[in-house]
Amino acid sequence: MPSNLRVPFPPDPNPKKPKFAVPAGAIDTHFHVMGPPEVFPFVSTRLYTPPAAPIEHWLQMSKAIGVERGVMVMPAVHGFDNRVMHDALAKAEGRLKGMVRANPESTAADNKTLNGQGVRGIRFNARPGLEGHYDRDETLRIVSRIRDLPWCACFHIEADLLVKEAETLRKLDVPVIIDHFGLVDPKKGVDGPEFRVVLDLLGEKHIWMKIATADRMLHAGAEFGDIVKLARAIIAKAPDRTIWGTDWPHAYTYKPGEMINDGDLMNMMIDFPPDPASRKAILVDNPARLFGF
Repeated sequence: MPSNLRVPFPPDPNPKKPKFAVPAGAIDTHFHVMGPPEVFPFVSTRLYTPPAAPIEHWLQMSKAIGVERGVMVMPAVHGFDNRVMHDALAKAEGRLKGMVRANPESTAADNKTLNGQGVRGIRFNARPGLEGHYDRDETLRIVSRIRDLPWCACFHIEADLLVKEAETLRKLDVPVIIDHFGLVDPKKGVDGPEFRVVLDLLGEKHIWMKIATADRMLHAGAEFGDIVKLARAIIAKAPDRTIWGTDWPHAYTYKPGEMINDGDLMNMMIDFPPDPASRKAILVDNPARLFGF
């Protein structure tokens, strides 16, 4: 293993029970399964080496925090080898859907096969510092190959690039998910220029928002109250197109004392939605409709 690879801490093995009654059928729309590497090897081009995070661990964690279903998002450490996802979906016995990395080499026929195996979307990593890139023409070609499937296109994209490519996202003819609050800076508030673009995009009926990774914002120095304001503005703009996820096993959080407890993540849903009906929509109804549960 190259000596310069980052080695994150494992997730908290003792998830807390949430402080509220999580609605039945709750869905974690964003988690990863990583390894175990002796069964599902990590690619040599990876930027970090995570601890093994097998599907069995997610199933135990999700039960503890009241989550019954999930969307497994393929992580970069496995490249385009989807075997770990197929294994996870089989072991979950119908409780999971899959989301694969956007692969320029995948054909419409390949995607149709994946659809039959439980995949319901592709994810574009447009962050060069995290093994990603963005090419508009390539994105349009890849999206054209999922147009006939019940799939969404998810974008992990920096706020400045999101602003630059807002019209591209606006014109896509498949459901679009913007990851992680659009990676805006909570310190700029709800009137920050990037967040205003996010809210404007959420006026489009095919664009969804995933309110996940608030813990990363906190580690970067944001105040929780500012994150709550962003979440509530998103929910007010798109109450039927807001979804939530854990980002388990939190492979980007690796410093001592920073690992989030997934029960604490779930407890943020006490503050983000303004009422229990909104909470149920975000945790159950919206993702069930989007991913076809």
